[in-house]
Amino acid sequence: MAEAVEKGLRRIGITISKPVLAIICIVFGIIVIIAPALLSIVVGIFLIIQGALLLTEYMELQRQQPSQSKQA
Repeated sequence: MAEAVEKGLRRIGITISKPVLAIICIVFGIIVIIAPALLSIVVGIFLIIQGALLLTEYMELQRQQPSQSKQA
C-alpha cells in the first residue's frame, strides 16, 4: 500500500521517501491504537486522499488518451 500512495503522490508532484512514509504509517497506527475513537477520522482522511489520487490519475489518463490516438 505504501508504494501505491508514494506513486500517487509522485504523480501530483509530491515526493516522500519510504522511511518517512513508514514513520507516518506507524504514527497513525499508534494513534488508532491509543484513541480508537479517532479511527473513523484517520480512515476518512486516508480515503479522501486516496480518492483524490485515483481521480487525478484517471483524469491524467483521459487527457493522454486523445493525444495517443492522434500519433497512431
